[in-house]
Amino acid sequence: MDEKVKILLCEDDESLGGLLQEFLQAKGYDVDLAADGEAGAKAFASRFYDLCLLDVMMPKKDGFELAKDIRKVNEEIPIIFLTAKAMKEDVLEGFKVGADDYQTKPFSMEELLLRIEAILRRINGKKSKEAVVYKIGKFVFDTQKQVLSDGKTDTKLTTKENDLLASLCTNMNGVLDREYAVNMIWKPHPDFYQFAARSMDVYITKLRKLLQDDIRVEILNIHGKGYKLIAPTDED
Repeated sequence: MDEKVKILLCEDDESLGGLLQEFLQAKGYDVDLAADGEAGAKAFASRFYDLCLLDVMMPKKDGFELAKDIRKVNEEIPIIFLTAKAMKEDVLEGFKVGADDYQTKPFSMEELLLRIEAILRRINGKKSKEAVVYKIGKFVFDTQKQVLSDGKTDTKLTTKENDLLASLCTNMNGVLDREYAVNMIWKPHPDFYQFAARSMDVYITKLRKLLQDDIRVEILNIHGKGYKLIAPTDED
């Protein structure tokens, strides 16, 4: 059974927010509702989401500011703005901070659903075509086959080992944010975040053992931030 798509809905209009949440849940989506921008930011930090629906005019933190915060953590997640504003300047501002679409109120919920489905089809289509291969020192890592090879032995990785190593490779020689990695790969309920974080530490240890035959390759703990995969580049 396919896992439900998780949507973060930030809408300060209690009536509209409740109706949208019920409508999307009836269509098979897993929807969390936040009533202001600060609540939305906290929700985003505590759980993995596949898509964000952000009202522009919200108390405490508006949708544009929230989108900027979200983009600092995840540059790829789709964002749709919901707003009563229809001025050209506001539309341009929305796309400037990373909007994938822009729905002006009042709107048909069916139309919004079609926009969501179109974006998800595009994203999923892009993912299905990706076959990324990384060079990690003497190792070759095929993310699609979930195989790490040293030229002599092929090691089949579990899905979480594969996802975690892929995230480290995406940020190779840079820092992978610990909180983002936990939420993206383990997708924990907030009550089980610490359990998931400890589980990730175990997987980091496993990956270190798999890569230990190349002394040029290290996975470092960056205190208070996350992890860094150190590996030689093509220029080294």
